[in-house]
Amino acid sequence: MLVDDHQIVRAGLKQIFAECTDIVVDAEAATGTEALELLRARPVDGVLLDLSMPDRSGIDVLRRMRGERADLPILILSMHAEEQYAMNVLKAGANGYIAKSSPPAEILKAVRMVLTGKKYVSPALAQQLATAFTSDVHGAPHEKLSTREFEVFCKLAAGHSVSDIADELFLSVKTVSTHRARILEKMNLRTNADLTYYAIKNELIQ
Repeated sequence: MLVDDHQIVRAGLKQIFAECTDIVVDAEAATGTEALELLRARPVDGVLLDLSMPDRSGIDVLRRMRGERADLPILILSMHAEEQYAMNVLKAGANGYIAKSSPPAEILKAVRMVLTGKKYVSPALAQQLATAFTSDVHGAPHEKLSTREFEVFCKLAAGHSVSDIADELFLSVKTVSTHRARILEKMNLRTNADLTYYAIKNELIQ
C-alpha cells in the first residue's frame, strides 16, 4: 500500500514499481485515516508510508498500524533527510527509512528488503546509528527526545496548541503539557517560539 497525500508522488512510485514483477501496488491512500481504514478492510503485505500527512503525523499512523499489525513491514518515505527524522522513526517501529530524493533503484532495494522481513538503512544512516550507540558525545538536542516527545515537539513547533495536540494524539491536556515541559527541559529552551525557531533552523518543519 502506498500512503502519500500527493497524487503525483504516488503516480511516480507506481511507475517505478510497474517495471517490477515482484512488487504490486494494490492499495493507495492520501491520508493517514484512509490508510488505517484500508489496512482494516483488506490484506496488505507492506506499507510505503509518507512521514508528512495532512490529517495526522506519519509517526502516529505508524504507531497505529503497528498496534493493529505488529508484523506488518512499514517503510517510511520522506522528503526530510535521514539525520533529521530517521532515528525517531526507527524507534517508533518502522522497518526502514528512505528519502524521496533517493534513486529509484535504491527505493526498490529498500522496499524489497523490508518486504522480505529485513531492516533497511542507508550506509549513511547505518553510520549514524553506530555512532549513536558507541559515542559518549550527545547528538543534536531533538535526538534526546523520546518518540512521543518528538511528535509533540514537531506539532508545537508548527504552531499547534496543547489542546489541539491532545485532541490529535488522543491524549489528555495534562499529558501533553507534561511532554512540553520535558521537551523544553531536554532541549534547554524556554518557549514555543524557541521550539519553532529551532525546528526551522534544523529543517524539521517548513
